[in-house]
Amino acid sequence: MLRAQALVVACKRGTVSPVFGTRNFGASAIRQEQHLVILGSGWGGYELLRSIDKKRWNVTVVSPTNYFNFTPLLASCAVGTLEFRSAVEPVRRYTPQVHAYQAWCDSIDFKHKTLTCMPATPPLSFHPGATPSPSPNADPSTIVHSPPGEGSPATEKFTLRYDRLVISVGAYNRTFNVPGVKEHGHFLKDIRDARAIRSRIIECFEQANQPTITDDDRRKLLHFCIVGGGPTGVEFAAELHDLLHTEVKRHYPSLARLARISLYDVAPHILGSFDVGLQEWATKKFTREGIRILTQHHVERVEAGKMYVKEQGEVYFGLLVWSTGLAPNPLIQSITEAEKDTRTASLITDEHLNVVMKDTGKPDPDVWAVGDAAIIKDNPLPATAQVANQKARYLRKKLNLIARDKPAIVPFHFHNAGSLAYLGDWQAVYDRTHAESGPKTKETGRLAWLLWRSAYFTMTLSVKNKILVPVYW
Repeated sequence: MLRAQALVVACKRGTVSPVFGTRNFGASAIRQEQHLVILGSGWGGYELLRSIDKKRWNVTVVSPTNYFNFTPLLASCAVGTLEFRSAVEPVRRYTPQVHAYQAWCDSIDFKHKTLTCMPATPPLSFHPGATPSPSPNADPSTIVHSPPGEGSPATEKFTLRYDRLVISVGAYNRTFNVPGVKEHGHFLKDIRDARAIRSRIIECFEQANQPTITDDDRRKLLHFCIVGGGPTGVEFAAELHDLLHTEVKRHYPSLARLARISLYDVAPHILGSFDVGLQEWATKKFTREGIRILTQHHVERVEAGKMYVKEQGEVYFGLLVWSTGLAPNPLIQSITEAEKDTRTASLITDEHLNVVMKDTGKPDPDVWAVGDAAIIKDNPLPATAQVANQKARYLRKKLNLIARDKPAIVPFHFHNAGSLAYLGDWQAVYDRTHAESGPKTKETGRLAWLLWRSAYFTMTLSVKNKILVPVYW
């Protein structure tokens, strides 16, 4: 009994490892700093991870992936313009200063400051009765976790304590419950998605190149459908168009003329968050290049190789890329103690990014939320990488001040640097008409393309990728 009490006291003081669970874990080095846990390695979590003062904080990051996705470059990776390694940054660059666990956080106990986590790594192959661990990109609603004490040691739940917590788990792809999307469509949120899409594009042309295939079947195989007219869907359509008119035209000359690209959206215009003039410019450009834009079209269900569109009926495809917005992360859905936005189901934070608790109506001083999983009360901001990145930078300054026992009372303020979208053939659109201060400009064509390239080049994090990206370009 005395030994157990001594262990609890030691944990509170931070003199033993903050990990506990159903198994024995090796103790890490003694740390006197407060324990900061970061959930997620996306635009918010990774920016905070790389810039937090690791000499003043005992940092642990929990994420189902052990890398950061530079999402604006995924469309280029999917068609081969860039190699996959140029769009990712490893989380373990910051170890051993940082403890990193490739795992999901299943639940948060705000009262006792504990997290229940599930490993995202495969089970031990030599452990009898072990069930396979799901992919980090698996649909969380289909994941079945082993009860504590069962299955492989690599798939047993474990618990983490925290002193301060940052929730940056992002969001999942929204399918609007359209049947068959998860089974027969491709998303574009992770480097694994880009790799799968690239493989499927090549596969479609190789299948269509077989001498036993009819021209009608070739047209079906070489019909590339994109659902979602936001920046991700538009940029992928542009990158794919570039691919079809360069490498594909050279290597598959007889098939390139059969390939088609169709862009679907339920909204009346593509790039709905952009200026109306830019929407019209992008639409005209795509139309001239043969990309079909089918707005106000509704996909009712998807089957293998075809989807049913309310306004068209059966539509055959060789590749379907689904990019229709964001759905709440399962962890955020499981949280009942915090206030949530009624429209997006995101966590509500105050202007200092602290999560607002439901029982008191006040922010929790030890818990923050950034990125797509959170929204500021009375000041909703778009769920973009730019917003998540700026929130993480603000929080880094705030936490570093807290570690030095200095007050940090300045609220977060978003500085809109503008929106960019690539439209193919060295042309893009740039929109800064919604900025609160500075020039409210907009650009199209080659100048906007230069802004697009320079912006992504300067935002790449490592020196290695600052060299690789322009070399590939």
